[in-house]
Amino acid sequence: MKTKKLLFYLLAALLGGCVPVMSLHPLYTEKDLVFEEKLLGSWIDDSNNIWEFKDPNEQKKMCKLIFTDDDDGQKGSFDIRLTKLDKKLFLDVIPNQFPFEEEGQQHSFIEDQIELTVKVSPKWAYNTFFFVPFHSFIKINLFEPQQIKMQITDDEEMTKLLEEDPNAIEHISVEDRFVLTASTEELQAFVLKYAGDSRVFTEEAVLSRQKTKGTNKP
Repeated sequence: MKTKKLLFYLLAALLGGCVPVMSLHPLYTEKDLVFEEKLLGSWIDDSNNIWEFKDPNEQKKMCKLIFTDDDDGQKGSFDIRLTKLDKKLFLDVIPNQFPFEEEGQQHSFIEDQIELTVKVSPKWAYNTFFFVPFHSFIKINLFEPQQIKMQITDDEEMTKLLEEDPNAIEHISVEDRFVLTASTEELQAFVLKYAGDSRVFTEEAVLSRQKTKGTNKP
């Protein structure tokens, strides 16, 4: 089994089959970045997963996100940049930790009667599908001090769009998945055109600020 295909199977096992759309290029240029202190702190979504935005770098207009899955405690570590395009807000998400360690939780896969075992760091399991540091995008619909409403991409849903219109956005196929190869300028035009299309940005998730003394920004 090729490494990339193995990683996609591993990701499906960790995320229950939901894989965000991945891009070689970022959604932002320097002029598009904005910094919002009210993003910082710990948030909980409607599935009880924890989103902790921390370690801000105001000069680079970025911060760190630690995502923790409520079901099994698996984590992901990412760099986050808030991007403003035509008065719409998006998050550009890219991993900042390599997912594998010498020691860690084992995941086995069987293909063509061959069993393969990969050791995955239990700390950064959600970084697995970013074996190459791909970007992914989140659309923000509401951004208030105590609540964020957002939509995350899902490559299964976007496959429907690409099947109907293969020229909608430049991409390549990687085994049974795809990766966006369009330039930043083309990506920006695409997300603005399809900002309201559920095949690109899926069901809305709601994040509520956790009331943890001393860690959250008002």
